[in-house]
Amino acid sequence: MKQLLKTKVVVPVLAIGLFLTTTAFKSDFFEIAKQIEIFTTLFKELNMNYVDETNPAELMDSAIKNMLEELDPYTVFLNEQDVEAYKINNAGEYSGIGALVRSYEDRLVIVEPYKGYPADRAGLKAGDEIVTIGDISVADFKDDAAELLKGANNSSVSVSFLRQGKLQSTTVERSAIEVDAVPFYRMADDKTGYIVLSRFNSKASSQTEEALLDLKEQGAERIILDLRGNPGGLLSEAINVTNLFVPKGELIVTTKSKVAKFNQEYETRKRPVDTEIPLAILVDGQSASASEIVSGGLQDLDRAVIIGARSFGKGLVQRPLKLTYGTQLKVTISRYYTPSGRCIQALDYWNRDESGNAVRNTEFQEFKTRNGRKVTDGGGVQPDIPIDELKSNELIRALVQNHVIFDFATKYYYDHTLDNPAEFELTPAVYQEFTDHVTGSSFSFETRTEKALEKALTDREEVIFTETIENDFKTLLADIEKSKLRALDTYSDEITRQLEDEIIKRYFYREGLYEYYLEKDAAILTAREVLGQPRRYSEILQGP
Repeated sequence: MKQLLKTKVVVPVLAIGLFLTTTAFKSDFFEIAKQIEIFTTLFKELNMNYVDETNPAELMDSAIKNMLEELDPYTVFLNEQDVEAYKINNAGEYSGIGALVRSYEDRLVIVEPYKGYPADRAGLKAGDEIVTIGDISVADFKDDAAELLKGANNSSVSVSFLRQGKLQSTTVERSAIEVDAVPFYRMADDKTGYIVLSRFNSKASSQTEEALLDLKEQGAERIILDLRGNPGGLLSEAINVTNLFVPKGELIVTTKSKVAKFNQEYETRKRPVDTEIPLAILVDGQSASASEIVSGGLQDLDRAVIIGARSFGKGLVQRPLKLTYGTQLKVTISRYYTPSGRCIQALDYWNRDESGNAVRNTEFQEFKTRNGRKVTDGGGVQPDIPIDELKSNELIRALVQNHVIFDFATKYYYDHTLDNPAEFELTPAVYQEFTDHVTGSSFSFETRTEKALEKALTDREEVIFTETIENDFKTLLADIEKSKLRALDTYSDEITRQLEDEIIKRYFYREGLYEYYLEKDAAILTAREVLGQPRRYSEILQGP
């Protein structure tokens, strides 16, 4: 019944979304006013006359969410709680238990307790499944139960949780949580400084500058800035971070929109810290948005060597617009362009395939950096030096998204002891344990080829689709299924790195993972090598 009601109200409410998300509606004013009146009348009559009791708030929430799903995933409605969470994310401060938590319908899972914070002090571990918070069952709580973990400083909350199938309980005393933009920096060798920039909140540029200055005091003559896994954040902070390495007055980003006031050029506005120090930027498939503004901008200006794997490819800019009753609409207002004029947006949400999925850009245009090097648009920031083990594919993404690697790391943690991150090595025997874990689990994923074949089987033309052809299709699908399992061996290096990351964090937190990187990470070792060879570094940036 609920799904039926969603369908009934989603189309009319589209007009409201158009009204709220644009100022250029005057030419369509009559049509917009007409659709709003239709929707208002429908919504009133539906709630007054439907045979069963309705929940107007739930109906409206469903209608808005369904409408926005037709656009891009970054245009979202924020209720009062979402607005507060959005502010906290940008500010980097909140009061709670200090843990990354994943929400399910019937439970919460601790993904990562932060070292020294309340969840960690209370003994909670990654993989713990929280089933009650206080006297409230997570399964019975309709809203996001993770909000129950937040609260005033020094207040306590009791939680019960499942660990390895056993029900346990603990009490957590909440405290102020500060989310650092730079969780780690250190000298990688006697002349190379290493800085991890994990997010672009309001602290990003100030903490990066502090780390940079401290490392230079320690003797750093070259810098590695690690943006891997950084999902982005504030545009202003991306520009300020870039400004640390380039002069005042450099154009970093241009935004283009159908709304004139959102067409802007953003230049650096401060004195830099160091415009000459050799610089390497590390990126991967999870480096997005503001991370791509920094890496793409420094690449276009030939100010840094980019090392790693192709970045995520998010070239869209969002802005929160205030609505009524404390709610907001975070809406995509423009596309952004790097100094060379390229937009690195990878997915086209306005031209979808038959299944309704966004189409990935496959035709790239060439642009030139300041020194004349060729770079392309439409598919993220391509590294100057690729690192194979950082590359991703459908299999690896499916293993991560279905939490297969996470679950194996949980099992490994309770089956093995580990005293020093530098001594850790994921041996072939352990990798075999992982492949056995995968084959023995319910894990499955569907490739684009399988989807195409299954669609052909569904939409077959009886005239030419004989029994022999159908059997051939089914045989091919079975062969693909077998090859997917063999792919665990084909991509063992890439998967091994994901496993190492997840396992080391269980024992030594993020700090231990970064310490491990300094000794064994291929991207950091490559960056150190390139930065340590001035001639090679210069040749990469000089261009033709």
